[in-house]
Amino acid sequence: MKRIKLFISVVILTALTFSIAACDPFNNEEYNYNAYQRAVNETVKTHKKNNKVILLVAFGSTWQQAFDAFDTTVDAYQKAFPGYDVFLSFSSAICINRAAAGENAADGAEVRNYYAPPFWLTAFAQKGVMYSEIVVQSLQVIPGEEYTRVINYIKDFANNANGDLSDDYLSKVILKLGVPLLQDEDADVNAVASALNALYKTQAANDLVAFMGHGNPDSYDTYKANVRYTQLEEALQAINPHYFVGTVDMMENFKPHVYERMAEAGLNTGDKKVYLHPLMSIDGDHGHNDMAGDDLPEKFKGKSYTFDDLLAEANDEGEVEDCSWKIFFGAPGSGFNCNNSTMIEKGLLELPSIRQIWMNHTRDAINGEPLDYYHSKNPE
Repeated sequence: MKRIKLFISVVILTALTFSIAACDPFNNEEYNYNAYQRAVNETVKTHKKNNKVILLVAFGSTWQQAFDAFDTTVDAYQKAFPGYDVFLSFSSAICINRAAAGENAADGAEVRNYYAPPFWLTAFAQKGVMYSEIVVQSLQVIPGEEYTRVINYIKDFANNANGDLSDDYLSKVILKLGVPLLQDEDADVNAVASALNALYKTQAANDLVAFMGHGNPDSYDTYKANVRYTQLEEALQAINPHYFVGTVDMMENFKPHVYERMAEAGLNTGDKKVYLHPLMSIDGDHGHNDMAGDDLPEKFKGKSYTFDDLLAEANDEGEVEDCSWKIFFGAPGSGFNCNNSTMIEKGLLELPSIRQIWMNHTRDAINGEPLDYYHSKNPE
């Protein structure tokens, strides 16, 4: 199973010296820091229309469905915030690299060049641009490890970490930070639960809907952010007990743990359908593979197997590796029906009601006080 680990280095600038033969927009010039910076500088200068700017920061992806979701999100922001220019960045060097190399081109994905937040922030401060207000909006779902990186990008920029920006400009520019989707354990969790139920209450009426989030690995559970998944499941089940929330990387909340909670509730009888939905900003690698893929442990390929056979393959953490959620919940003997017809392959940014919650965070940031960048804007 493909997994993009969340513990990639915070200092992304040291990881951006790429050598990509598949896509070279710099006339065969070697990929390096300066080439990336020149490309972003030119993009910002060409598209600058306002004196304020919003930078959307996503982890990234290499799938066309995700690219389309990002495009739709930028368009929505441009309409909702007409006084701001809007740009989108990837925080994952791996996704930047692979998107530029066309990792999923064979499946119809465009070859795209995305750039890391430090390049955009530097471009915003260049002569001839120098935005008076910069709003950075995190497109993360939970305020965890990836959100920490967003905070650190802003801190490094504001403190002129590389010493190549105007200190006079930095002393005057207004910086704002929009928080992740599930930042607040009460308002945000309940708002997302309500919006998801409004979308999927028909499926949950007689069957089950399980949302697959990412989660932080236990040793990297920054700010204890994994609890948001538990809180969201509780909020959803207060509406309808047929909702569940699991992850691909949160201890004790892997798919076997989700199944255990379903069984304890007596729901694994009567061949109920299990609808699966990514609880991620986009439907990318995890959605296509970990959730809706056909991955099956090697020993069972081409052979008959049962749900109990899969459970017997659980590792020390309780996870059944190399097995998609679709295959797991749909295995013979699980008590459920789960197959291609029960996959809801949409990222959260594709859902206008959910996307609006992120946009509300942006509005709150704009209307709030300038960011105190000497301290992290962390969850309580």
